[in-house]
Amino acid sequence: MVVTLRDVARAAGVSPATASRALSAPDLVAPARREHVQQIARELGYRPNRAARELITGRTGNLCLVVPDLENPFFAAVAKGVQARARALGFALLVADAEEDPRLEAELVGHLGAQVDGVVLCSPRMSEAELDRLRRDVLDRGVPLLLVNRLHDGLPSVVIDNADGVRQAVRHLHALGHRRIGFAGGPAGSWSDAQRRRGVEHASHGLRSVEMVDLGHFPPVFAGGVAAGDLVAASGVTAVLAHNDLLALGILSRLRARGIRVPEEVSVVGYDDIPAATLVSPALTTVTVPLGRLGRAAVDLLVETGPVPTVAESALAAGLGAARGEPDDTPTVLIGVELVVRASTGVAATDAR
Repeated sequence: MVVTLRDVARAAGVSPATASRALSAPDLVAPARREHVQQIARELGYRPNRAARELITGRTGNLCLVVPDLENPFFAAVAKGVQARARALGFALLVADAEEDPRLEAELVGHLGAQVDGVVLCSPRMSEAELDRLRRDVLDRGVPLLLVNRLHDGLPSVVIDNADGVRQAVRHLHALGHRRIGFAGGPAGSWSDAQRRRGVEHASHGLRSVEMVDLGHFPPVFAGGVAAGDLVAASGVTAVLAHNDLLALGILSRLRARGIRVPEEVSVVGYDDIPAATLVSPALTTVTVPLGRLGRAAVDLLVETGPVPTVAESALAAGLGAARGEPDDTPTVLIGVELVVRASTGVAATDAR
């Protein structure tokens, strides 16, 4: 008899989501509960790789990763993490670039879904309604689908702690005396941008005399940062938090070209900690996201959650859960982040305090 993740969860008295985290991302579960789940798994003889084999319903031995833009170092690093973990579990990986086009995302998943045993959809740009239609289509075909850097009802996901990352950045700038701080956002359709904007609003609450200035939405590339740099200069902010490192690097370049010193006149903070963040001068203060771990956790969770139930099974489960007053038990893994302080941030000018 094959022991499944749900068997472990039932014996341990926890939800399948908690059991999955305890086994695939143990540092996200309280020590006592984690050890309890792991002990139960050992006693039952649970083997994660068996779940991987169960996942291969069509026996193609392939997984698929769809990303918005492979030229973006964020997605390239996530892809490396996904590939490394997939290879370790015996899968080949197909990688598709959606070119920041929501329509192409759905087409790629629809086309490749028949050729793979599971799909990882990273930072999808499609709307909630479009994503829900895609979810239903995937359910009809029984192909496991997992989201990275996006939450949606009924789909397992791996996300980063955007709110905490923004909070760390804003509080760092506040501690340096900055009271007028700009936010250079990413694409208007980006889920992570919306999360970071909310984080900016919450992070500034309770901080003395902090004004957050919304500089707008920008393409999440170097050129977008160059365009944002002019708005940074015109806004009168003494510090700016960028949606990602590529934007921040573009801002640094534009400010330098205009003779504005960083960090003496304006401090700059990025997000992601891509390799280029340490290759510029001044080196970029940024929020470190463990991108490889993000990719590995995605494959682990995709494998642990197993084949997607049919539409009928999902509807029945949802109805029973609602009747019992149970919360949505869709597995979600939250990945922590950390601010790394480098030379692009400094004490605000005296007259800015």
